[in-house]
Amino acid sequence: MTKPAHPSEQSRSNATYFAGDAARPQTVTVYIDTDDQCLVAVFEDDSNLSWPLSDLRDIADQAGNDLVILRRTTDPVQRLVLTDRSLLPHLPNRTKTVKPAPRGKLFGWALAAVASVALIIFVLVPTMANQLARFIPPEGEQALGEVTLNQIRKALVQSGFPPVPFCDKPAGQAALDKIETRLQAALPERHDITVSVLNHKMINAFALPGNNVVFFKGLIDNAQTPEELAAVFAHEIGHVVSRDPTRHALRSAGSLGVLGLLFGDFAGGAVVLLIAERLIEANYSQEAESRADIFAHEVLINAGIAPSALAAMFERFREIGKEATPFLSHFLSHPALGDRIQAARDATPSEFVSTPVLTADEWQALQSICD
Repeated sequence: MTKPAHPSEQSRSNATYFAGDAARPQTVTVYIDTDDQCLVAVFEDDSNLSWPLSDLRDIADQAGNDLVILRRTTDPVQRLVLTDRSLLPHLPNRTKTVKPAPRGKLFGWALAAVASVALIIFVLVPTMANQLARFIPPEGEQALGEVTLNQIRKALVQSGFPPVPFCDKPAGQAALDKIETRLQAALPERHDITVSVLNHKMINAFALPGNNVVFFKGLIDNAQTPEELAAVFAHEIGHVVSRDPTRHALRSAGSLGVLGLLFGDFAGGAVVLLIAERLIEANYSQEAESRADIFAHEVLINAGIAPSALAAMFERFREIGKEATPFLSHFLSHPALGDRIQAARDATPSEFVSTPVLTADEWQALQSICD
């Protein structure tokens, strides 16, 4: 005689189970365990899973409305598909709406997510960038600098127009080379620097990875003496020696990569373009700016140029900044400019006499380098 089923194991029927991590269906036998108030699914290998009846909810059948699709409130992916509706009276909460998480908890989750992203962008990425900058070979830095400079030249003109041209009139280039030679002789050790002048009215100068220093025609036009231009040159060499542009580029690339994952993929070219824009308006830390200033003060004194020339150029930037639009010189965006002006003045020894950097004719040639 067949042993009768335990009361808690009656009403068996077949169902299809989806684990959620694969599209493969599994045939199971399901029944209601009234003692434990669970729906039990038994697999072909006699293993089973047990779902509390209070946790079961309906999912609308979008196909023929002839199936019962169940899920657990605590699991968003597992599914049980029933064709036998005889079990439904045992599912008291299947049509109830799942109570949303409290707003306070949602706010906490959102705040935690924002804090995590901020931690990555402002702490982890800079730390990794500082470490990676030590291991990038010179060839890699030079390639990054060249690509970035080309992107800058394209970014400064309207789409479809040729990139901003280089200024290389021989007499002007010779005068610029003379300033570089003067500064190189004052460096603790020589650095192979590539100097470029772009024919653009922006009042700016900046350093790029790979020992690149870039001047805009607008800055040369607004410098009143060659010593002022040499002072800016020395400041940018300070960034080159400290490899600030490489670290800044790596930080920008890392930050943009994180944001790209969050808000949409950034193509490689777009990332390089954004890095280029970041380097044009490079907001180095106050510590990095102070280092570059102190470096410039020492180099200028060794070169026989008064550091007060840097203060004079900073003051002019500040005056121009009152009317500046779209692209400001990156000097203007740096904090405590007044302190830096005073520091340059204080770094100039009393009764210090500068040795002229260029003759009047050479200075005129340099100011005409783009003509």
